[in-house]
Amino acid sequence: MKTVVITGVPGSGTTTVLKNALKNLNYVNVNYGDVMLEIAKEKKLVEDRDQIRKLPSDIQREIQKEAARKIRKIAEKENVIVDTHCTIKTPTGFLPGLPKWVLDELNPQLFILVEADPEEILVRRINDKSRSRDMEKINEIKLHQEMNRAAAMAYAVLTGASVKIIENHDEKLDEAVNELVNILEGVKQ
Repeated sequence: MKTVVITGVPGSGTTTVLKNALKNLNYVNVNYGDVMLEIAKEKKLVEDRDQIRKLPSDIQREIQKEAARKIRKIAEKENVIVDTHCTIKTPTGFLPGLPKWVLDELNPQLFILVEADPEEILVRRINDKSRSRDMEKINEIKLHQEMNRAAAMAYAVLTGASVKIIENHDEKLDEAVNELVNILEGVKQ
């Protein structure tokens, strides 16, 4: 079956683009953070998703490994698109969202980065009252997107997958959704 990874910095609109595109696709949407949250809650390590990135790195890695195994089992039977973070900004620096052991389990054919202008992302974050996000400056958002691009290319080197960037600008959601649908309809097993 097909496995595709879609990612973007918080506020880029990745989940919104994906949810709209899935109306026209035969993919199961698996949110990596939700799987990690389920595991972390079972272990009584966190109460909400935003606490995961503040756990010690070794604990985050163990949770990542368990989540990758769960997702791989789903991908054995269904086309899967994994909504996740390419990199996670932590107090000690950027943590790869998809380290080698995760990539080995998932074996994706394609990485899709959803991006927007840093100014757009900042406004979206300010207006999103559903999450407890750390406030970042525009240059920090830009750096995070640049780190995602670098990490995605490194992941592609390790897996042989390709990398596609989709721009999701304000008032242009339909264009981003259509581009995602067209790309996913073309992904070969």
